[in-house]
Amino acid sequence: MRTLRSSLPIALAFVALATACTTTPTGRSQLMLVDEAAMDRMGASAFDQIKSSGRLANDPAANRYVRCVADALVQVLPARERQQRWEIVVIQDDSPNAFALPGGKVGVHTGLFKVATTQDQLAAVIGHEMGHMVSRHAAERVSQRFAADAAMQALNSATGGERQQLLGLLGVGAQAGVLLPFSRQHEVEADVLGQRYMAQAGFNPQGAPAVWENMIRATSGNRPPAWLSTHPDPASRVQSLRASAPGLMATYQQARAAGRAPNCR
Repeated sequence: MRTLRSSLPIALAFVALATACTTTPTGRSQLMLVDEAAMDRMGASAFDQIKSSGRLANDPAANRYVRCVADALVQVLPARERQQRWEIVVIQDDSPNAFALPGGKVGVHTGLFKVATTQDQLAAVIGHEMGHMVSRHAAERVSQRFAADAAMQALNSATGGERQQLLGLLGVGAQAGVLLPFSRQHEVEADVLGQRYMAQAGFNPQGAPAVWENMIRATSGNRPPAWLSTHPDPASRVQSLRASAPGLMATYQQARAAGRAPNCR
């Protein structure tokens, strides 16, 4: 009876975690323990810190260009994301990177222009980041962290068979067994959504594999082994994006015919 009582709080904790689920736009079930309003506040706070760091690029042309691409993509996002107030900035940083924070905050590093050399390629990167945001990947990562912490606390108080069961639930190790695989899955999901959004917005979906080919050339020799990375292997990513592009060409052509024909640069 004592063992059963000690197991009950652990069991209830995992039931609560199991029932806190939502579904991504691709149909995948995800753990969600934090609400959108809280994540939006966190995103706004982080973005304010970035803006106050003195690293914003004083380049009106670059800001107009990025805003043009982002605005075109926003128009094809789900209703909630279309209706929120978006804020896009260019950051003076040589690394080829971009990000999207909860609450419609987008940052593009100046170094990205070296690899995203056309508006279609830039749309692929920004669309990918918006895919992360629409799928609430940041909230899911926070939820996974909460879940891993709760599970490890339960694991530390468990013994015998309980400990083995919890190890199985965690995939043996919280970091390698739970968090990293989900993170790679997030990247693949954001690739799928980003390429879909860019085609719907009137950007050529062939720009997605092209920008990753450029990225491979720009970062050659500076990459960790694929199995330890939180990002998919670049060559595999190019192959997947290249394979999916032909199926999105009709969507792209329909968007152009309907007047969604961005001319950002």
